[in-house]
Amino acid sequence: MTHGAATQSDRRNEAIDPSSAVVRFGADAPLALEGGGTLGPWAIAYQTYGTLNADRSNAILLCHALTGDQHVANENPVTGKPGWWETMVGPGKPFDTERFFIICSNVLGSCLGTTGPASINPDTGQAYALDFPVVTIRDMVNAQARLVDHFGIDTLFCVAGGSMGGMQVLEWAATYPQRVFAAMPIATAAKHTAQNIAFHEVGRQAVMADPDWRKGRYLEAGTRPEKGLAVARMAAHITYLSEQALHRKFGRNFQDRSAPTFSFDADFEVESYLRYQGRSFVERFDANSYLFLTRAMDYFDLAKDHGGVLARAFQNAKTRFCVVSFTSDWLFPTRDSRAIVHALNAAGASVSFVEIETDKGHDAFLLDVPELFKTTRGFIDSAARARGLPASGDSAL
Repeated sequence: MTHGAATQSDRRNEAIDPSSAVVRFGADAPLALEGGGTLGPWAIAYQTYGTLNADRSNAILLCHALTGDQHVANENPVTGKPGWWETMVGPGKPFDTERFFIICSNVLGSCLGTTGPASINPDTGQAYALDFPVVTIRDMVNAQARLVDHFGIDTLFCVAGGSMGGMQVLEWAATYPQRVFAAMPIATAAKHTAQNIAFHEVGRQAVMADPDWRKGRYLEAGTRPEKGLAVARMAAHITYLSEQALHRKFGRNFQDRSAPTFSFDADFEVESYLRYQGRSFVERFDANSYLFLTRAMDYFDLAKDHGGVLARAFQNAKTRFCVVSFTSDWLFPTRDSRAIVHALNAAGASVSFVEIETDKGHDAFLLDVPELFKTTRGFIDSAARARGLPASGDSAL
């Protein structure tokens, strides 16, 4: 595949026959879904980095955010760009591939090889589209657990991720407490707020209002709801940044001009930036997957099965936790992380909490934030000592 803008054919190929490794489960090994029913046959696509040690005790599962994928530390086959967490994953980095076996899978419902709405429905021979079942964060985690089983790993050394990835981390700790030695939920919450649900609904309505959406059947029609999906991405991207970051980067600067055009062109730099974000996003992501994954985040409420008491979700937890938030994150503000910490304390769990000072907003977990690197390295080293794994600087497996 050449670098640059992906064609629709490229996207279909990655959804059906991804460049990364895939574990396929037949109809005889279906995945039970939280909303009822099962999914099968189904597949989960993933990447790994580093080497699994002899007793399979050094595995770290990294969980990606809403529009992320399994390509955490390698070139993305669709965009040709570096992996989404290359600042954190690699030799000598906080998630050190010389010490740990790193796994990252594409979540259920997404579009880079794990079964989702762009996958082929065996009953029709066409893409599932809206016939795909509505999935939840728990369904994503149950699918990942099957992948972990595939590697013969009983207990993960660590599960880590930010935003929707952080929701998966919390679900792992609540649903599989005996299988998670350490957990690092970053810039996340134990439930989605009404405001966040509202932002997602605006994005979904933008997609569905595009006439090229074709009631979800755009792949069969040979169209794509590019305009609607681009608007959804533009609106969402604003929530990933802070007002300070937007002002620092753009202010009220004009784009390639010294005066307004008195038109609806992209006069301001920030307008041009958002339009670019929208255009680039539609080249790599499936519109229906955007609908399903935002819905999964909306439904997430870890306390709902525990009488509304979050602490009960972590009752008798043996997992070590490090919860991280950012001061300028208004999408998942620090109060959400504090609620998690309070629940963990009430459950008697081992938990540390770090609020990092930055003006980079919610996206700070994806950016060059030295305090995040330091926090992660310290937590991983401490947990490694507790589990008897090699110390930092000792790559012996």
